Amino acid sequence: MPQSLFLDTLQGKTTHRPPVWFMRQAGRVLPSYMRMREEYGFKEMMDNPELAAKVTLLPISDLGVDAAILFSDILVIPEALGMELSFEGKGPSFKTALKDVQDINNFLVESPEKLHHIYKAIDLIKEQKPNNIPLIGFCGGPLTTLCYMYQGFSQNLNFPDVLPALYRDKKNVMKVIDRITEISIEYAKNQVAHGIDAFQLFETHAGLVPTEMYKEMFLPSVKKILQTVRSLGTKTIFLPKGIGTGIDMVNYDLCDCISIDWQTSISEVRKYVGDEITLQGNFDPRILQTTPEVIDQHFKTYLDFGKKEKNWIFNLGHGLLPSIPESNVKHLVNLVKNSDWNR
Repeated sequence: MPQSLFLDTLQGKTTHRPPVWFMRQAGRVLPSYMRMREEYGFKEMMDNPELAAKVTLLPISDLGVDAAILFSDILVIPEALGMELSFEGKGPSFKTALKDVQDINNFLVESPEKLHHIYKAIDLIKEQKPNNIPLIGFCGGPLTTLCYMYQGFSQNLNFPDVLPALYRDKKNVMKVIDRITEISIEYAKNQVAHGIDAFQLFETHAGLVPTEMYKEMFLPSVKKILQTVRSLGTKTIFLPKGIGTGIDMVNYDLCDCISIDWQTSISEVRKYVGDEITLQGNFDPRILQTTPEVIDQHFKTYLDFGKKEKNWIFNLGHGLLPSIPESNVKHLVNLVKNSDWNR
């Protein structure tokens, strides 16, 4: 692959500026995406390799970002475990949630063929993308995936039935976590086989459980998934959103890069995770709901940080929000690209 700022940074090389990409960059912020949504449903686009490839590449031309991320969803793993998934209404839901099932482990039936269309999408993206733009693959973290599977749907994303189940029925829940982990590993290995250039594990709800519980019940699964990908020569990124002081569990032994939410000072994170690991993110996506002047003001902090910290990828603390104007995202990309990083 020709020079990629994103991959060079992940490999510890000093670049003239930080690379920039965004979580949820292929989505409702883009007018081009919304025009497609007038014709196709979300799940239809996700399940159709040609449409998924097209959506994946929209931000490259529309926003000018330095990396593409596969257009898919973390809930393909529950679907590949036999759960019936729908995106109708206000959000994703399952026909039957695990909280309503008596014999969970017999209810779940591995159907890995349900992931094959994603590998075809990766093949198409690799054929169509610019040579210097890497492709990021991903899947959901074990806790986050379990939350959706067990609750079925949680409008406020607080998953009220999950934590009691973790305390009440730990043994059986651990069996589900093991099954999530094994199929996630196979999914990640196949993404690598089809040519992804980096892999991100989205633990969006890491802050839902106590730190010690996360360390005992979920961190071993995170290690298995990320170390499998790493062993295949592909760089790994871990997003433990909301982990708080539990961030000291994350270091270079776990992953190549940690993606940081906006709740934690990015300057403080380095003290916890060590010098080897690459940092990513931390810019609050809600700033992009304001004005270019406000964006400029908050960007200065990151410009100063990036002048000193070269092992860092510019991204948000979480995904782009639907209410963010595309013009503000372009403005931020241009700030990253055209500022003097003094490197």
